[in-house]
Amino acid sequence: MKDFLTDAALPFCKGCGHNHVAVNTEKALQLLGYDPLNVVLVTDIGCHGIIDKSFLTHTVHGLHGRSVALATGISAALNDPGKKVIVFIGDGGATIGMQHLIDAAHNGFNMTVVIHNNMLYGMTGGQPSEFTPSGFKTPTLPEGGTKTGYDICKIISAVDGVSYVSRLEGISDFSEPLAEAFSRKGFSLVEVMEICPSYGVKSNPGMKLSNVVENAGLSIKKFVDKETEVYKTGIKKDLQPLFSESDAIVTLFPTKLEKPVRLMLCGSAGEGVQAAAEFLLKAGMTSGLNGIKKGSYPVTVGVGFSAAEVILSSEEILYTGSPNPDILCVTSADGLEYARKTLSGMKGGKLFIDSSLQVPETKAEIISFPFRERGGAKNSSIYGIFYLLMKTGMFPMEALLGVFNENKIAKKFDVDKMFQLLNEPWAEGMSDKKMTVSK
Repeated sequence: MKDFLTDAALPFCKGCGHNHVAVNTEKALQLLGYDPLNVVLVTDIGCHGIIDKSFLTHTVHGLHGRSVALATGISAALNDPGKKVIVFIGDGGATIGMQHLIDAAHNGFNMTVVIHNNMLYGMTGGQPSEFTPSGFKTPTLPEGGTKTGYDICKIISAVDGVSYVSRLEGISDFSEPLAEAFSRKGFSLVEVMEICPSYGVKSNPGMKLSNVVENAGLSIKKFVDKETEVYKTGIKKDLQPLFSESDAIVTLFPTKLEKPVRLMLCGSAGEGVQAAAEFLLKAGMTSGLNGIKKGSYPVTVGVGFSAAEVILSSEEILYTGSPNPDILCVTSADGLEYARKTLSGMKGGKLFIDSSLQVPETKAEIISFPFRERGGAKNSSIYGIFYLLMKTGMFPMEALLGVFNENKIAKKFDVDKMFQLLNEPWAEGMSDKKMTVSK
């Protein structure tokens, strides 16, 4: 009977040691009498990580080498020895996340780390890892490794704070040693030695796992088994609120907005997209609306696209992002490239687009304006939000002016000139209404 694994076939290659780890984890948890909902399994990038869908416990899939870091946060948040946090990680992930392993052991976080050590990167073609033993061959290292791999059990055993460390061969039934590790309070680690059937076996014909382990000088034994101080999350009481009443945004202007409006601003990095979205957001809030903003841009930040999604509503908003915006404002080629997929999915709404750009196929109403020509690249997004507010009337222009004039950007900005260049006769003199937005 299975309590922790589904009845579906496991997702690994035939003969892969990962199968044995999953099956023996099931047996070990049964031996200890755990409830599946009291177990959290955190996995890493790698072949072992595709086990997520097979477990009936809580599962979290992390970035490469970061599963221990995620488990640390989960363990600290649960703060409950009755809940079991288990980490599945490969030798590649353990190499990448070595510092996370050491810190988790040093602090005695309540978790068990199971390292699936098949001595290579199995998901990406069989490259050697830092755990690859001397002489062990891989597809990208056919002559065999020349250096001895890390002995992770010795490394973690040297860390003050660890409660249990062992190494075993991933064959037959090893549920009892796993159960022993799972039962320990604090940080425990089990290294399971395996050979990858797709790359390890083919690259090392006739080689047995026991011989590999012996030749590498990797002892199959229990390294540490002791009681240690378990990390306990300190609970702070009588904390002051993060916000005071003086931080509240006061409603200063009326709005006729009856249903939520979703906006997306798309431009280039360094051209004020995020600032423009924040002005629009806060102006909506001074008009009595709820609002959220989600920013998107490349890791490089200073180049490429910059996009912001804003939702304004008279009702409470319980999510972020607007993949199907009612209003889309595009002010640069970078922004247009980013917005193409969104544009193709729009069934209506309005597209405000810089007139220098080729208008893509869309079912949205197209409103073209030379934002870049009139305001310059740096101010194109600011021009964009003032223009779209003129055309939509979501809330009074005074609200946006009030928020904008409070910002240091306004000190170097000619608002009168902007309204003239926006070519709206009724807007003349609007810049004289220097509204102050109270907190």
